[in-house]
Amino acid sequence: MREIDTDVCVVGGGPAGLVLALLMLRSGARVTVLECARAHQREFRGELLQPGAMALLDALGVLAGARARGAHEHDRYRVIDGDRVLLEADYRLLPAPYDHILSLPRPHVLDELLARCRRSPGFRYLPGRRAGDLVRRDGRIAGVTADGPYGRCTVRARVVVGADGRFSRIRRLAGIGAGRAEALAQDVLWCTLSVRGEEWPPVREVRVFRAGGSPALVYGSWPDRVQIGWTLPHRGYRDIAALGLDHVKERLVRVVPQYAALIREQIRSPCDFSLLDVFSARAERWVDDGLVLIGDAAHTHSPIGAQGINLAVQDAVVLHPVLTRALAEDDTGAARLAAFERRRGPDIAAVMRMQTLQSRAMLSHGAFATRVRPHLARALRHTPLYRKVLQRMAYGNPSIRITDDLAYGRL
Repeated sequence: MREIDTDVCVVGGGPAGLVLALLMLRSGARVTVLECARAHQREFRGELLQPGAMALLDALGVLAGARARGAHEHDRYRVIDGDRVLLEADYRLLPAPYDHILSLPRPHVLDELLARCRRSPGFRYLPGRRAGDLVRRDGRIAGVTADGPYGRCTVRARVVVGADGRFSRIRRLAGIGAGRAEALAQDVLWCTLSVRGEEWPPVREVRVFRAGGSPALVYGSWPDRVQIGWTLPHRGYRDIAALGLDHVKERLVRVVPQYAALIREQIRSPCDFSLLDVFSARAERWVDDGLVLIGDAAHTHSPIGAQGINLAVQDAVVLHPVLTRALAEDDTGAARLAAFERRRGPDIAAVMRMQTLQSRAMLSHGAFATRVRPHLARALRHTPLYRKVLQRMAYGNPSIRITDDLAYGRL
């Protein structure tokens, strides 16, 4: 069995894990990342970057290289019912250069982050490694065992960071519960369509089309694709799927008729759809002795408002100074690491409240939702409150900044 000694073992090589790895490497720590996937070329759904994430990735020197691999800008976020705009967030009102939502394929971000991490001699990246168990010593977590194509390995670390997603194995192994804080009772059926000729480039908007109680999120994606996320009642897909693939396709066509020809032509199998369970949850605690949870492992969100990558990147930036000081002072106990949750918890609670309001706006019906709200939305646009809400959607907590004056071992 291979044994590795490191300062920080990050389980999960997504945006949260790799941003944290890069920050800790810049502060002089040794970092090992375990990632169960063997490559970044698998299909990812969450690829919309809010301005908050863009600004932080830019400060890390990552955004320009990731964008150069291919991206697509969107100026507005709209909820549309027929020919009426029910709600609109106009990102052009924000200061440049982050005055848009960026559709950036996840592999482009991860490959750029990984390339930056690999410049450090203190970095190890172990793809194709699935966490097996936690290593414990003297009553605290002290590492991770992992299995992969090259055999089993043990990574001994002063602190383990669980960044392995909403179904986090590290969280389960640590005995930390993560029940649903808000069940939206919805699923999202996702598909990707190729767009060619005069239909490209698409409208520079992230749009939610409401029709028959089943809204669909639609946005243009690099290089020549359109992503569609169709909202269905929780566990309702089974009923419509039982009526056959053609029935599913025609139901979707009624929601987004402008893509009827592409849906009928390109959706040839149920495998062309991905079914996502939409829910929000917050782990009962984010730390243990020698352990921190970040990103979806600590708090899971619905795709409403495109907050996933934003929150993941910000988590890593907030944890960085807490973890650097804990290592420098040789104290990675739960009491010390809990400073991360105290600082970040209120931000996450605010996002969950915002997503609840957004989901109600997206799913609600009746005269107020379809007739009164559009007039209120247009009036709100000319008030300071509109910009305040827009800033919150775009940046979350705008005070989050990268701290580069921390050097592990020299505090």
